[in-house]
Amino acid sequence: MATYVISDIHGQYDMFMEILKKIDLKDTDMLYVLGDVLDRGPHPIKVLLKLMEMPNAICIVGNHEYMAVECLSFLLKEVTDRSLEELDIKTLDNLVTWQYNGAKTTIDEFRELSAEMQEEVIEFLKDFSIYEELRVNGKEYLLVHAGLGNFEPGKDIDDYSLYDLIWQRADYERTYYDNKVVVTGHTPTQMIEDNPNPGYIYKKNNHLAIDCGAYLEGGRLAAVCLETMEEFYSSPAAEDTI
Repeated sequence: MATYVISDIHGQYDMFMEILKKIDLKDTDMLYVLGDVLDRGPHPIKVLLKLMEMPNAICIVGNHEYMAVECLSFLLKEVTDRSLEELDIKTLDNLVTWQYNGAKTTIDEFRELSAEMQEEVIEFLKDFSIYEELRVNGKEYLLVHAGLGNFEPGKDIDDYSLYDLIWQRADYERTYYDNKVVVTGHTPTQMIEDNPNPGYIYKKNNHLAIDCGAYLEGGRLAAVCLETMEEFYSSPAAEDTI
């Protein structure tokens, strides 16, 4: 059995399938997906439907799934004068924010699904984990989408807000734990200051940053095996896939 971690697929279905082939994922292996399956890329729902078929894939919520759940539920409602009256400021703000962050491809593919499958997709998204804690080869790992916002030494993971975990970027200059590796996505490694190898997995201060900018031109999807620390990469993104 092997344990693989991947993050920020962002609708890049071809990259995802390429990675699955490269890691040769077996039924006895586990794949942890650290959020942001949706939005930006061409086929976010197609990726999600693939994950729904994979009993050995565990998905952790990212900020894009968080935005999608409420907005997709609203889009399922019949548009009437009453439903528009019930559109509160928070929901409207979420819709605007989600659209700004690349929701179009998710909405377009979601609308092509049957009503029954649309409901199944929303329920699947609601079941995403907030974080996962693993022990692999005697080493402790905390898997979370973004980071540990408002970090305090000794603070229990359950005392962090959802916003802290899915929106607040990790501080890679700070060691959160001496005896635990924090594995994150959310921040493309191309955007980590003073990163000597942008676009590849970044390791520093017991951080393992695995978002390699699949939605960026020239970016790629990355996976890492926690047993061996072997890294796997898809082909770089071309202009017509972003």
